[in-house]
Amino acid sequence: MFESLTDKLGSALRNLRGVGKLSDENMREALKEVRTALLAADVHFKVARDFVERVQAQCVGQEVVKSVTPGQQVVKIINDELVRLLGEGSTALSTARPLKILMVGLHGSGKTTSTAKLGKLLKKRGYRPLVAACDIYRPAAIDQLEILAKQEELDFYADRTSRDVPAIGTAALAAASAAGCDCIIFDTAGRLQIDADLIEEVKRLHAKVQPDEVLLVADGALGQEAVNVAKTFHDALALTGLVLTKLDGDARGGAALSMKAITGVPIKFIGTGEKTGDFDTFYPDRLASRILGMGDVVSLVEKAQENIDQKEAEKMAEKMRKADFNLEDFLAQMQQVKKMGSMQSIIGMMPGMSGMQLPEGADKEMARTEAIIKSMTLQERRKPDLLNGNRRQRIAKGAGVKIVDVNQLLKQFQQMQKMMKMMKGGGAKKMMRQMEAMKGKGGFPGM
Repeated sequence: MFESLTDKLGSALRNLRGVGKLSDENMREALKEVRTALLAADVHFKVARDFVERVQAQCVGQEVVKSVTPGQQVVKIINDELVRLLGEGSTALSTARPLKILMVGLHGSGKTTSTAKLGKLLKKRGYRPLVAACDIYRPAAIDQLEILAKQEELDFYADRTSRDVPAIGTAALAAASAAGCDCIIFDTAGRLQIDADLIEEVKRLHAKVQPDEVLLVADGALGQEAVNVAKTFHDALALTGLVLTKLDGDARGGAALSMKAITGVPIKFIGTGEKTGDFDTFYPDRLASRILGMGDVVSLVEKAQENIDQKEAEKMAEKMRKADFNLEDFLAQMQQVKKMGSMQSIIGMMPGMSGMQLPEGADKEMARTEAIIKSMTLQERRKPDLLNGNRRQRIAKGAGVKIVDVNQLLKQFQQMQKMMKMMKGGGAKKMMRQMEAMKGKGGFPGM
């Protein structure tokens, strides 16, 4: 989402290279570009103005520390201000048991999906959540939540005949108590901030269930309009937190940088994809680091620890060290990486690569590679040398690809095996030259 902002901030800060001291003159043009970058990202104009003024006040007159360039020093100041802008301090939920959470927001913001995602996250933390369907207006909203609840093994409550939302909420509390659930998440109907009747309805639901948390689910693509949305809901319901969705999209990200500053309500969770696992606790310092192109190593490690089997990883590393790595091993490794999310989201967490865009269809290419390997027999995966012309033709038909795709995969796999043998023999420099050659040819699919 933040690739454009990352690029523009990087461009603005490059102009400060070679400067011995930060002054009004050499800061003016750079901060003008920073302000332009923020506005282009749909950050609210008041937020952008105040941000630049605070950065300038801290920068002007500072002596540049030895061995640190002015650009680097300004990056540190901007990073600190971004963390402040996004919200310092705890983003933890209430410790109340049972924990009652009311999910509100506009039409299409992702409330129902976010309800299931939050339920899954809290289940991992030791809660027994029940999700309550309080959206009686959108066709199939109740069915959607029920399907997601079954998928994630969450308790579910709905009343398909009642049109009394506060009564449904009260009944859900009773159902949760009877089932021994210690967390109830209410999925409410989407509404416009100008829809007085629906706003009044959710206020009545709020009065009935007395939630410990009121989370506004907001589409990350809202831009400056996100501020008005957040303010309206905050005035009506006293929000306790924000959930930003669709942060894996190509929106400019202004909502994330504006909503906390205007409302004073912390961002607590972010949705980073369509799967129920693509939902994370929000950490201001990590997002600030990604915006400035420094990646997010901590989140990357956490995802790896959560999704990758450590014993399997150690076994794989030993195989690679001994250059005993076959297509069966590669398939297992690729499936482990897929659990961590899309390739673009993983790249975005790597230092220096957050602004890098993978070619369109990179994840489809990975899926195609997986289909080709799965079309092989176990013996063929373990001994690729067995793959003669007839076998390759059969594999291509089984995977729904051309035989040239199978040939290309096997050729690149052979190159990767050669590299591993070079590493085993200590030929690191020669290996680097081979990697550069592969890089020019598109690299190995899925790596």
